[in-house]
Amino acid sequence: MSFLRKGLIVLLALVAVTVIGGFVLPSTVHVERQALINASPDEVFAEVSDFNKWEDWSPWAKIDPDATMTITGKGLGQKMAWASDNPEVGNGTQEITQLEAPRLLKTHLDFGDMGMSDAMFTLEPSEGKTLVTWGLDTDMREGVPLLQQPISTYFGFLMDKMVGSQYEEGLASLKKVVEG
Repeated sequence: MSFLRKGLIVLLALVAVTVIGGFVLPSTVHVERQALINASPDEVFAEVSDFNKWEDWSPWAKIDPDATMTITGKGLGQKMAWASDNPEVGNGTQEITQLEAPRLLKTHLDFGDMGMSDAMFTLEPSEGKTLVTWGLDTDMREGVPLLQQPISTYFGFLMDKMVGSQYEEGLASLKKVVEG
């Protein structure tokens, strides 16, 4: 009986440390990938600054071609909303929050209970080509219900690999589209 009691105490202590750790570990995540595209910043900016063109190169459009997509507005404030039964795509919105042609695009993403993020594209001329950097900044607790925050924080350790691989795929597709 004493062994069982000690085992239960150890198990409860491990669970408590894990949950508390989820609240005190850093929750901010930065993901970034780059690609060199044989085109001018203006040509690349034309593709990334209009959500109507994202279907041609976005990795998430390929995951669920049946997702419902609604795009409203143009330029600064343009908004894309999507809904998908596929959990890899899910539901959410993305809005253009900053445009500095042809160098910078910033967007805000809202995934509902899954949280929020800010993404950006920076375009730098490089020997007649364009170095494209696609980045994401998020706080894994922001917008997430309190009881889900520890899990979300631990999930943040996987973000670079998961989102990074999608960004690599998207940048490769963007390169093909822009270079024609």
